[in-house]
Parts: sequence; C-alpha cells; structure tokens
Amino acid sequence: AGIGPEIIVKALKSRRVLARANPVVIGDEGVMAKAAASLGARLVKSRIRPPSGLKPLSTKNTTPARPTKRGSLSMIACIEEAVRMTLSREADAMVTGPICKESAAKAGFSFAGHTEFIAHLTGTKDFVMMLAGTDLTVALVTIHTPLTKVAHLVTGAAVFKTIKITNDAFKRYFIKKPKIAVAGLNPHAGEGGLFGDEEIKAIAPAVRRARRLGMNVTGPIAADTVFYRAAVLKEFDCVIAMYHDQGLGPLKLVHFDKGVNVTLGLPIIRTSVDHGTAYDIAGAGIASAESMIAAIVTAAEMAKKKK
Repeated sequence: AGIGPEIIVKALKSRRVLARANPVVIGDEGVMAKAAASLGARLVKSRIRPPSGLKPLSTKNTTPARPTKRGSLSMIACIEEAVRMTLSREADAMVTGPICKESAAKAGFSFAGHTEFIAHLTGTKDFVMMLAGTDLTVALVTIHTPLTKVAHLVTGAAVFKTIKITNDAFKRYFIKKPKIAVAGLNPHAGEGGLFGDEEIKAIAPAVRRARRLGMNVTGPIAADTVFYRAAVLKEFDCVIAMYHDQGLGPLKLVHFDKGVNVTLGLPIIRTSVDHGTAYDIAGAGIASAESMIAAIVTAAEMAKKKK
C-alpha cells in the first residue's frame, strides 16, 4: 500500500542494478503488475515470486495509502520467504523495501521493525543497524528505543559490541582498516560528568577496550561535532551513534534519498532502503528509487566480496 512496489519497478529498470545483480522480487504478482502499469513499465514475470502458500491479494487489499491486515500479512510472509531463500543460498543477499510498523502490528507483528524480525528469523542475538551513504555512515547502539530508556541501554558491553560488529563487517565487506568514531550520549559528551556520566562509565571504557584489541576507534566525541568531522572533514569512515535519531538525523540530512540500511552481524547479507512507506505520495509515481537502487547495488557488492 506504500511506495515499495513502485520503487522496486523503477529499480528493476536501472542499468546500475541489472549490471550487478539478477534480482528476484518476492511479492504479489497483482500488486507488482499494477505498479508497473501505473508507471508505463513492463515487468518480466519470471522475476516475481509470490510467497509460498499465500493467496494472491485482491484489489481491495492493494489501494495506495490504505494498508490492510491482509496486505500486512502478505508483507510479513514476503520477509520470511526472502530470509528462507537467503539462508538456504537460493539467493546471495536480500533487500527489503519499507514497511509500515503500525499496520504490521495490527496484523500481529510483535517486532519493532523488520531488522529485529530478520534477526529473530536467523537466530541472531547480536546485530547492528547501519545506515550508509557516500559521505556519511552511521551505526547505532540502540535502534527503535524510546528516549526514556536509551540511557539505561547505553552500557559498556552494548557500546563495545556495536564497535566490534561494525569493525568486523567493515573489514569483511568495505574497508580493511576502518576509522571509527564513537559519539557521546550527553551534550558535550558529558563535559567530564557535568551533564551525565554515561561517557565516563560506559562509552570511554568500551572505546579503550576496542583500542586494546587493535581497532582504530576514537571517542567519545560530542555529537554536535562528530558528524561534521566524518562527513565533511573525512576523519572517520563510520560514526557509532547512541540512539536512532542522533545518528539518522545527520545521515538523512546528507543522504535523504540515497542512504542504505545494512544489518550487520547476521549470517546473511541484508540491506534495505532508509525511508518509510510514504503513504502521502503512494501511487502517484513520483517516489524516488535512488535508495532502493543503492540498497540493491550495495547488497550485490557485499555478496561479491563475501564470495
């Protein structure tokens, strides 16, 4: 019901995608055909694979900007099928479009997002959500967490885990010796404990532990300067942020329609768009496919590195 189908149709026409990948769409044939027709495009039917055992959606289940329980159940089944294919190596990687968490919850979806759902399906306990762009890349210690709970979850163990998973993934897929910055949680990185002590008790010890293990990590650095130093001055390859909006605000300022969501720590390669379902423009044919194209290209390049 969102912009997912139309940005997939647009991405499948991209030379950048077709030069690097052999994409298969896990989705409803009727929904995809309807999206293609609205854009004056032609879909290769062999590229569309409905989730096994799921009945096709009817027209009333596929109205733009009007999510339904039936549509949400189909959406969940698509994610499950893509994970199954990637785990069984039928596919080298999986790329997800945007989902509406509210409508998914009404259909019985008990996860904060599909990142957490995919971690559950793959039996992954420790994972990291990373948003990547050409000028700025951000990894998160906490993801879909209310701000009132963030400080309690910023522990030395959580920060170190995020640093290590990010460092290991960078070495495997992107850069052999990544330079990682770690943001503080509080204003001015706590100002020596005046504005909070999470930097002293949790973040700085985690950084020291990572450095002892040979990782090139710096921090804690005040969040009001660290993103400038990474994106503009190019001092760092990645910034570890403590919570969702601390990291994604700067990321989307720089890469609003071209960022890629990468889940690190999984036994499979999974990337995603960095935006939502955009019900306000769904069906209008104006949604940008740049993030979807970038997500597919990134997944393909990661799969090549893995092989």
